[in-house]
Amino acid sequence: MNILVKLASGFMNLFTLGGEQFVSWVTGIIPTVLMLLLLMNAIIALAGDESVNKLARVCTKNPILRYLVLPFVSAFMLGNPMALSMGKFMPEFYKPAYYASATYHCHTNNGIFPHINASELFVWLGIANGISTLKLDTTPLAVRYLLVGLVANFISGWVTEFTTRYVEKQQGVKLSRTLKTSEN
Repeated sequence: MNILVKLASGFMNLFTLGGEQFVSWVTGIIPTVLMLLLLMNAIIALAGDESVNKLARVCTKNPILRYLVLPFVSAFMLGNPMALSMGKFMPEFYKPAYYASATYHCHTNNGIFPHINASELFVWLGIANGISTLKLDTTPLAVRYLLVGLVANFISGWVTEFTTRYVEKQQGVKLSRTLKTSEN
């Protein structure tokens, strides 16, 4: 009987812990993401849809802008996970590759810009702690992490673009290469 009681108690504890996690999200990450979403939508409203769409068209034309500049600026300005939402201004074909690049930018830029992904700062701090224990400056490591990340994130986006092209051929579909707006 004690085994059944312990199993039932453990089972209910699972839901209690899940509820505590949910409450932490409701009081932590969800309001932050909501405020970032409101900020992004306010900026878009102030700049105008056409200005944002024009920027997306300019960025779409060049892989360096598409997978290096736009994801980096989005990660820096909006942080994780809001940086990923800038993909909504990309044509369908480029969205998977933008997502791949932007996702990595939210991680590799964390050493110098911890506001980008504060929830993963513990990874950077763990590595930096080892460097600090050796009485070394962490800044060179952070700069190297950023620079290697910029290159790797760009490659990630570009390789994903080639993968998307391959999957298009394999599946016999053709994703749009132009941004669909309410004007067109």
